[in-house]
Amino acid sequence: MANDRFTPLADRMRPRSLEEVAGQKHLLAPGKPLFEALKSGRAHSMILWGPPGTGKTTLARLVARTCDAEFMPLSAVMSGVKEVRAAAEAARKHREMGRGTVLFLDEVHRFNKAQQDAFLPYVEDGTLIFIGATTENPSFELNNALLSRARVYVLKSLSVEDLRELIDRALLDAERGLGGEVRLAEELRDELARAADGDARRALSLLEIAAELANENGDISAEALHDVISGGVRRFDKGGDDFYDQISALHKAVRGSDPDAALYWLARMIDGGCDPLYIVRRVVRMASEDIGLADPRALQLALNAWDVQTRLGSPEGELTIAQAVVYCAIAPKSNAVYTAWKAARSDAESRGSLPVPVHLRNAPTKLMKEIGHGREYRYAHDEPDAFAAGVEYFPDEMPPRSYYHPVPRGLEIRVAEKLADLRAKDARAGRRKGKG
Repeated sequence: MANDRFTPLADRMRPRSLEEVAGQKHLLAPGKPLFEALKSGRAHSMILWGPPGTGKTTLARLVARTCDAEFMPLSAVMSGVKEVRAAAEAARKHREMGRGTVLFLDEVHRFNKAQQDAFLPYVEDGTLIFIGATTENPSFELNNALLSRARVYVLKSLSVEDLRELIDRALLDAERGLGGEVRLAEELRDELARAADGDARRALSLLEIAAELANENGDISAEALHDVISGGVRRFDKGGDDFYDQISALHKAVRGSDPDAALYWLARMIDGGCDPLYIVRRVVRMASEDIGLADPRALQLALNAWDVQTRLGSPEGELTIAQAVVYCAIAPKSNAVYTAWKAARSDAESRGSLPVPVHLRNAPTKLMKEIGHGREYRYAHDEPDAFAAGVEYFPDEMPPRSYYHPVPRGLEIRVAEKLADLRAKDARAGRRKGKG
């Protein structure tokens, strides 16, 4: 194996040149801004945003190397404004000697606004080139002043093919890798690449552990590899972008009436460790927002799934959530109530505290009755078909509004017919306040 056995394989195999970088072709192909900056040696401040193990630290080191600059790494977990100022002072000395400085801050999203502001003067006057790495969405976690001074590059998870390339290289590299001393069958290399879930560091770490389990002939058996990779879960950053992207995909698959895709995203979230109760709450929302009165049974089924998950937990409850997800996906769709509710809320917020019409007011006391509260109210149950045709229920100062428009799908077809009949009766009677 490689000479330095105390350094992790993932660190030993860190790319030393652009040619060794796996993946990220959307950033590192000729003509792309980051590629050209690295090749020309004219680096700029940047934010590298992407999942773990996609090469953020590696790219920062390559920037420093290609620009012949000092590389000063800091971690936002362990550092503060004091460390930033000390780094800036060191960068000034490097500058006096004619050398630039790349200040790399890992997990930059953990810095608060004041700490982030500490970088700005040194970035603006060219004392240092700032590179921040984050797994969180910069637009939410970084302040605008810092974002305006640094270009954001989005790194993608590595493909299975990219990871296979890394695994193959690590197995054969005599200087930094395993030097051909251990062997792993082709199909097992593919299995390892899939288990790494887009994370280069994870792929090489798993390979290193598996190499320790190789037999006396240097072969890593299928059983040994399975022992190493078993129990791993897919990437799922609770509360981060992956979390919200996946719940968005689930919701949109349901809305798009694709039960198979909906089940896939449900499985992804459960597999990643998401709380099933969070998911079922969102399914209740889907039943109201995207199905509504087109099929009211969807809401009841979602609530039933919530109840079963609460009572039985997993895995029994997960099946009922899957049942509710499939039902919602195949149910007729309507956002008519959702749209109507938003419109009504908008009117309520914008029109102020309009008084309740006198004929609709409550009259629990003699005085209230004497001043006319409820005097002209028509009790619908005493009217033909339990409908008081022509009565107006909006405030006197507000013209009648039409918020709810049923869609021609599911039960709302019948609802639309009913509403059309009632509105025709209103039209014949003439809409008015109070009684006819």
